[in-house]
Amino acid sequence: MSELNVYRPYDGGLIRSVLMQSEADVESALATAHSLFLDRSAWMPPHRRIEILERTIEIMSSQVEALTQLAAEEGGKPYIDSKVEVLRAINGVKLAIVHIPQIKGEQIPMGQTAASVNRLAFTIREPIGVVSSISAFNHPLNLIVHQVIPAIAVGCPVIIKPALTTPLSCLRLVEILHEAGLPKGWCQAVVCENDAASKLVSDARVNFLSFIGSANVGWMLRSQLAPGTRCALEHGGAAPVIVDSSAHIDEIAPVLAKGGFYHAGQVCVSVQRIYAQQGFCRELAVKLAAEGEKMTVGDPLDPNTEVGPLILPREVDRVEEWVKQAVDAGAEVLCGGKRLSETCFAPTVLLNPPEDALVSQREIFGPVICVYSYADKQDAIDRANGLPFAFQASVFTNDLEDALNVTQQLNATAVMVNDHTAFRVDWMPFGGRDASGIGLGGIQYSMHEMTRDKMLVFKSPSL
Repeated sequence: MSELNVYRPYDGGLIRSVLMQSEADVESALATAHSLFLDRSAWMPPHRRIEILERTIEIMSSQVEALTQLAAEEGGKPYIDSKVEVLRAINGVKLAIVHIPQIKGEQIPMGQTAASVNRLAFTIREPIGVVSSISAFNHPLNLIVHQVIPAIAVGCPVIIKPALTTPLSCLRLVEILHEAGLPKGWCQAVVCENDAASKLVSDARVNFLSFIGSANVGWMLRSQLAPGTRCALEHGGAAPVIVDSSAHIDEIAPVLAKGGFYHAGQVCVSVQRIYAQQGFCRELAVKLAAEGEKMTVGDPLDPNTEVGPLILPREVDRVEEWVKQAVDAGAEVLCGGKRLSETCFAPTVLLNPPEDALVSQREIFGPVICVYSYADKQDAIDRANGLPFAFQASVFTNDLEDALNVTQQLNATAVMVNDHTAFRVDWMPFGGRDASGIGLGGIQYSMHEMTRDKMLVFKSPSL
């Protein structure tokens, strides 16, 4: 059996080696999960699931520091932000407990026609079946919580495949669930190559696929689903921001900088494209650049670090290439624009890159913010909507009418008013539309998607 070496993205140091699993191991995990779901005598009642999740919270809460260190080390997100991620993950488990009692159906009225008299009808929500989850690297603990805990909460066996760059937080969470009393077959982690994992997508025993990753991979996987398998796909975006002349630039520059440079821009809703009225566009871009230049870039385990490394050196190469292309085509670099090491790229602000540049057309997934000037607000809205991505967006304005107008016109699943595009809490619906995905995340929304309706109709002359 081969091993996977897990390295620190900052300095390339080896953290740990873990065993890789084979296609036969994936088959075994699927068989176990499917067998559990078919055996209704093995299903855990809600009170048992609640007890296990409550114990999970206790264990995680006692290990916040260790979980933070692990997530920061393997994922490269700065320590301070990794601690927030761990606390969010714990809160996500709490949210699942709160929403277990909300898994319920509804009464269906009868007697509205002669054919429906003497009947009582209602629906119940049942677990959908085996859940297969394929995760991404950028939130190595909280993404796993969002893809695993809702399944456990509603009573679905779940198999989770973490990103091969960041499997350790996932493996630890699964261990914690088992320590909390969850029978091992109900949550299984598989660390394997994509070929071995193909059954987690295409096998007819999979009832629900949860995927977080690139659009190209996500849509390809969707095409391989067995008939009847449902899915939620969360892809990336190129989040737009429209800034109105009524906004206070001094107040919004730090907010936008945080939204763009958080986790070195490796977030699917990072601030990427800012459209500012031409009268103050340069001023805003300069202030953004000043914020970027102040940020400390370096070791994510250093509590003073604000921007860590990209996940792999080849991603630094890619970002460097995209920025160079934009600059060669006329973009103005106001800060950054260069790599700081093999693994780190400086927070970068580009002013007016061409509309056909890669930084304007595709998700950067790096610490780069593009600022564009506009003369006409409708033109800015049209440009913001001009890409096939549609995830989260923002508008900064102190004009209520303008806020209502722009939020209605932006093609997005969520529009933040006077906040950056990367805002999220774990109880809100979260997901992309168009090329950015299908289905909704958020603990209770995932719980709903991992259940399905069954209607019961009782006929009796006495009803």
